[in-house]
Amino acid sequence: MQRNAQQLNTATFAELLADTHRTAVHLEMRDLYAVGDEADDFESFQRTGLPNLDPGRSFWPQWIPLVQDAVARGVVMRRARIVSEPVTDYIRYEHAITPLNLQAGEDVRWLPRRRASDIALPGNDFWLLDGTLVQFHHFTGTGDWATDGKERTDDPAAAALCATAFEAVWERGIPHEKYTV
Repeated sequence: MQRNAQQLNTATFAELLADTHRTAVHLEMRDLYAVGDEADDFESFQRTGLPNLDPGRSFWPQWIPLVQDAVARGVVMRRARIVSEPVTDYIRYEHAITPLNLQAGEDVRWLPRRRASDIALPGNDFWLLDGTLVQFHHFTGTGDWATDGKERTDDPAAAALCATAFEAVWERGIPHEKYTV
């Protein structure tokens, strides 16, 4: 769907995903995120070593229906994560809660950072919708959302860079079920 600049900047991610017809891919490249909606669950995981896999908690009640709706419409949703090894406590937590992503309908792969050295990567995490719309994510040095937490573009060069980077990471990535932390 062709969007004007105002739609591009004012639409929620849920609205953008609702307009997606074929693919939604997400590349994550940080070893630590410290976003508010995960703080309690992450702290509990650090204390107990047990993930909270209740889909009714935290951010999951908003996320799972979005994914399920997109997948039901035929959208292929893939998420790839580039991680340093040994992994951080946060990545260990993220790995432990990934079964909820899988249950919702996402496919997830992990790529050790040492295997990504020759891949041209954008400077930020991103979502790429239908190969044409990029939503970059901006974080602070400590992993929280930056004031300008997202940047969207439908620039063909940016979309091509993200598509090429994602596919290279995906090709080398290890399926979630086979990746151990």
